[in-house]
Amino acid sequence: MWCVIQVYTGKEEKMRRACIKYIDESILKETFVPQRIRRRKYAGVWRDERCSLFPGYVFLITDDPVALYSELKKVEGMTKLLRADRDILTLSPAEEELMRKLGDEEHVTRMSYGIIEGDKITVTDGPLKGLEGLIRRIDRHKRQCIVETEMFGQRSKMTVGIEIVSKT
Repeated sequence: MWCVIQVYTGKEEKMRRACIKYIDESILKETFVPQRIRRRKYAGVWRDERCSLFPGYVFLITDDPVALYSELKKVEGMTKLLRADRDILTLSPAEEELMRKLGDEEHVTRMSYGIIEGDKITVTDGPLKGLEGLIRRIDRHKRQCIVETEMFGQRSKMTVGIEIVSKT
């Protein structure tokens, strides 16, 4: 199961390392901070850089969320474990599948490439291929789009890199 903890924005990697250090590896299977590739232009040259897909969140994979919750008390700096009522909030199978589809084995969402024909967006390559219905807005100048989906039990927006190679 995938659980999510909320941490101070900018401290995600520090908390990920602290979880690895303090939580028993029989409980914590994997911990990661989902990232995305974005293109930025510096001195006239486009460069790829990594940034957080969900700022302020660290993802944890476990088979026992209750034991994970008690182990997380050892970790300083965690603001809260996302919960629904008294239960620990785990991602639904659909949310997990979306995260697996968007990210690679390093949990990095790479750039997608697509074309615009009239009002229709078609993604030809990349993690957004087949997920065109989730795209709400494209900023062609910044080479990114806003994707809206159900995440953490609520409607959530995330920014993902996309390059439109042609528009007709």
